[in-house]
Amino acid sequence: MQKASTSVQSVSDRLARVALLIGGAALIALALVEAWQVFARYVLNDSPGWTEPVALLLLNTAMSLGAAAAVQQRAHFGFVVLAHAAPLALRRFLERFSLLVVASLGGVLAAGGVALLADGWSVAQAGTQLPQSVGYAPMSLAGALMAGFALQQLIATFRTPAAPTVN
Repeated sequence: MQKASTSVQSVSDRLARVALLIGGAALIALALVEAWQVFARYVLNDSPGWTEPVALLLLNTAMSLGAAAAVQQRAHFGFVVLAHAAPLALRRFLERFSLLVVASLGGVLAAGGVALLADGWSVAQAGTQLPQSVGYAPMSLAGALMAGFALQQLIATFRTPAAPTVN
């Protein structure tokens, strides 16, 4: 049973690393696209129409995948002061409740993102041939990753004993 848990964690670690690498590459590409936009607009006096939708897609990719990786690494936003000060049983409940909320929100992002992605796929964005809804693809993927990471961590809380609070 321990080996299966370790292999799931290993896959989870790899997925989070890939998400971070793609998010980081998207940030670099975003900087390059914006630099080209500024150069083309102010030096060439010929502003390309494709830069804004591509920049938005890259920004969505970086933010969404970065947020998913943060869930896997337990570095996401949370209210930990109450949980840290709570008795052991309440702390476990709060930790599990938090993970359930994150998994639920990830599921909503994934499902809603897929619905929005499908809805605008046949319409091209102005200035580019990209589908109008392509910006929802990273959100959908990240939502699924968030839900998966949170559920994996939730299951792990039932397999491992809680550590006592150090005062």
